[in-house]
Amino acid sequence: MSTAPGETLEAKRAAAPSPGAIIIARHGKPDCDRRQKIDWRGYVDWWGLYERSGLEADQPPPEALLDEAQRADVFFSSNIRRAIETANAVAGGRPVAQDPVFAEAPLPPPRIWGKRRPRHWGVLARISWWLGNAYGEETRQEAEQRAEAAVATLTARALRGETVVLLAHGWFNRMMRPVLKRQGWVETANHGDRYWAFRRYEKKR
Repeated sequence: MSTAPGETLEAKRAAAPSPGAIIIARHGKPDCDRRQKIDWRGYVDWWGLYERSGLEADQPPPEALLDEAQRADVFFSSNIRRAIETANAVAGGRPVAQDPVFAEAPLPPPRIWGKRRPRHWGVLARISWWLGNAYGEETRQEAEQRAEAAVATLTARALRGETVVLLAHGWFNRMMRPVLKRQGWVETANHGDRYWAFRRYEKKR
């Protein structure tokens, strides 16, 4: 950071805008059937349908998230339908920037015998993927690199003093947390990880 003649580093820092806040939320409950028992091939098909699904009807956003949204300067979402519909419900007609950098990390199931409900396949798939079994899809390492890029997109606006709201996905939201922490962003509100839940991050100066 360069300084003008006679200008101290402290003075320049004082003149810079205070960082804004980053609110990262999970999408609402998708409209999909989780009751059937399927094999791993069936789960591949089920996940494809899930990725194309919108939200279940009659899901008002929680008031706490709407309160954050009222103070927001910019909204982001992934380019996946369930996140887009969540963002539109929260933004209240304001523009939402859709970006695939915020999409969910893939869930390729392990090629194992048996029929299970989608929720159980999801747990097995996440463990398998985390251990390195990507089956030709985005790997964990590639997703971690994408998380770095996703955080850079959010912090570029927040460091200008803006309040940023992201509506995205459960696991990929988790993958951004260590990146934010390394960069000095502190979690100041934690509403969990369920549908519509959010966490707030602020940077200490």
